[in-house]
Amino acid sequence: MKMTHFMTVAASVSTLMALVAATPAAADDNKLQQLKEQGFARIAIANEPPFTAVGADGKVSGAAPDVAREIFKRLGVADVVASISEYGAMIPGLQAGRHDAITAGLFMKPERCAAVAYSEPVLCDAEAFALKKGNPLKLMSYKDIADNPDVKIGAPGGGTEEKLALEAGVPRDRVVVVPDGQSGLKMLQDGRIDVYSLPVLSINDLMSKANDPNLEVVAPVEGAPVYCDGAAFKKGDEALRDAFDVELAKLKESGEFAKIIEPYGFSAKAAMSTTREKLCAAQ
Repeated sequence: MKMTHFMTVAASVSTLMALVAATPAAADDNKLQQLKEQGFARIAIANEPPFTAVGADGKVSGAAPDVAREIFKRLGVADVVASISEYGAMIPGLQAGRHDAITAGLFMKPERCAAVAYSEPVLCDAEAFALKKGNPLKLMSYKDIADNPDVKIGAPGGGTEEKLALEAGVPRDRVVVVPDGQSGLKMLQDGRIDVYSLPVLSINDLMSKANDPNLEVVAPVEGAPVYCDGAAFKKGDEALRDAFDVELAKLKESGEFAKIIEPYGFSAKAAMSTTREKLCAAQ
């Protein structure tokens, strides 16, 4: 009887261990190994310089992919392969397994933090407007746009700017979803929108390339918060996220982080002055 009891207990322990091994955390432990064997990590980007960029030769650059590439390399994953996505499609794509991470200036918000596993902060920025020279409509805030029934604003679909405009009271039919920066600039130049909104660095990059004397930048947008992004991972991939965070912390501490992002105009100090916990709790 004692032997039978022992075997029953042993079988129960084996069953419990099997169940533990089947949990998401254990499955997640294998994710990094899977990426090592695969030889690359699939990242979602938005092609919004200086956060992310894709050259004519297809080479992926920008501050966010450059940080991700270096960290994945340190984790034993040789390279990153990027696919361009609208902001609103990034998290569903991650959840569906089409990406291994999002490295695209996807700013941390409580609702996003509930949907994905963010790394610690990587890139921080404020909001800006591109509009006609002299700002004839006196647009300094999203509320100014909401208060003028004739103003149309262009913003990335599913992005922070679209959300800020809607929250400020701009009607849906006056918020025009813009697929990319060049399209937004052309719509502004053609008068199809009155203002185009993006983060400060993205707008500045776009305007410097356009070199259009008929346009100007308003930055930062009054009343709009400063945001930070992080690399976003699928819920259940927390072990991969934690490994990413370890290497990110080493990059920040060594000064290599600043060397990667500051040539793009970002502040390493800003990213190091806050945490995922604070940003995910912000309202």
